[in-house]
Amino acid sequence: MNFPIYRPRRLRKTETLRRMVRETTLSPADFILPLFVTCGKGVRKEIKSMPGQFQLSVDNLKKEAKEIRSLGIPSVILFGIPEEKDDEGTSAFDPHGPVQEAIKAIKAAAPELAVITDVCMCEYTSHGHCGIIREGDVDNDATLELLCREALSHAEAGADMVAPSDMMDGRVGAIRDTLDEGGFSNVPIMAYSAKYASAFYGPFRDAAESTPLFGDRRSYQMDPGNTDEALRETALDIEEGADIVMVKPALPYLDIIRRIKDEFGYPVAAYNVSGEYSMIKAAAAKGWLDGDRAMMESLASIKRAGADLILTYFARDAARLLGK
Repeated sequence: MNFPIYRPRRLRKTETLRRMVRETTLSPADFILPLFVTCGKGVRKEIKSMPGQFQLSVDNLKKEAKEIRSLGIPSVILFGIPEEKDDEGTSAFDPHGPVQEAIKAIKAAAPELAVITDVCMCEYTSHGHCGIIREGDVDNDATLELLCREALSHAEAGADMVAPSDMMDGRVGAIRDTLDEGGFSNVPIMAYSAKYASAFYGPFRDAAESTPLFGDRRSYQMDPGNTDEALRETALDIEEGADIVMVKPALPYLDIIRRIKDEFGYPVAAYNVSGEYSMIKAAAAKGWLDGDRAMMESLASIKRAGADLILTYFARDAARLLGK
């Protein structure tokens, strides 16, 4: 079928025609909104490197939860900022910690909103790394016990799903066993399966107050040059009991999203991370690009690559546009 018989531009003539034949479409139901929960009352502190995003105290979450659900967004993922930190991050499994209290507040305000919790130690340790430090590096096996205690505390508080993001070997299996033994066999795990040691996390570390005091996380997060390793990591997580697998970041790793979806056919989440968000916000503020169009094009690319779910700070803005 060649020109002039076939003219592809015929179906691009109007917005209605373009919409009718669009292969990839977005919906608010695709999004998971990250929220940063802190201690205290009446806190709504804007994150300077992430315009439009805030650290919120638990008392401010009820209104947030109702608004989020009204936009058609089905889920949030919680990151906690504790009052106190120590070398082993013990506040991560405090039953009255910010995440644990936030779960209860959100479920009371909007019961149908699915609450996912990030399971990691970096926000809770005084050194900012994702586990117990031994001889200058994170001790993988010693950290597993802490992650299990954190995940169990989230389930006990009423979390609908837990999401280990630490990249410790064996943590999905250990958490699955702990949840099952604790009577939470129906709580699913969304594993950060291919989490890369990325420069795009910078603004998040401001938001979560989790910048490492020394070194970096390259001994446990993945090297950006690797793709086959992402498949091995994902296979391990599935074997250990992951219900959803995740790629993080999203935009620099669209090829990884596609490979994982094609290889496993599993539900795939992708994290449209803080640096991806902040770059678009900064460029839009400078007038260098159309922020709304860049946002929607980026999100569409992530879904087109194979993501079933998109964790994104754009969730509210995108849902509002989609609702027009």
